[in-house]
Amino acid sequence: MGRGMLWGMTHDARKPDLACMRVNHDLAELREENLAATPLAQFERWLQEAIAMQIPEPNAMVLATTTSAGQPVSRVVLLKGLDAAGFRFFTNYRSRKGRELAENPRVSLLFPWLAMQRQIHVLGAVTPLPPDESSAYFHSRPRDSQLAVWASAQSAPLAARDELTARMATLAARWPAGTEIPRPDFWGGYLVQAESIEFWQGRPSRLHDRLRFEARHPAARLDNPADWQIRRYCP
Repeated sequence: MGRGMLWGMTHDARKPDLACMRVNHDLAELREENLAATPLAQFERWLQEAIAMQIPEPNAMVLATTTSAGQPVSRVVLLKGLDAAGFRFFTNYRSRKGRELAENPRVSLLFPWLAMQRQIHVLGAVTPLPPDESSAYFHSRPRDSQLAVWASAQSAPLAARDELTARMATLAARWPAGTEIPRPDFWGGYLVQAESIEFWQGRPSRLHDRLRFEARHPAARLDNPADWQIRRYCP
């Protein structure tokens, strides 16, 4: 393919010149002496700053899984819990990601807070949450969201959207307002126990700061400084 045919390398003013799209990363820096003692404290600090800056959906994270053939697959899900044990999210166990997690429980999480020129990258393994914890969160959701869990065979082919609206109407009649909607056994939560958590801060000239908490053992808790070592990595 000739150089002039590459999208972003053309003189057509109607198309963006991707090769020239650059942002000067100069909002902040990340030094070891300013890092919190634990990954939990550092994450919570940055999360509060993201909320204060009104970053859209700061709990949105890119969850990456792999298929049995080793194909990486990523999508955005919402972080719904965080404590010393790890990161929590909820989904349909029969969905594509649910099936992939059953085959390979190792995952990557990425929080892309681009407006702050920050990223947080988490590596670890997932375990299913206890049923009572999944049920507690399920019943805290808006009623229509509970019905949607039953209506959607997540990741399955769908002939038309009308099928979904029809299922929702049927389910709303089955469980009218005031009736408790049971949590289906095919839906629940996962805990991601982190093995490494990297805090990335954009810096000028692409000489970004990357400070990584690395677990010293498999049972590392996010609130225990002794469980982690901190390393700086080249950008």
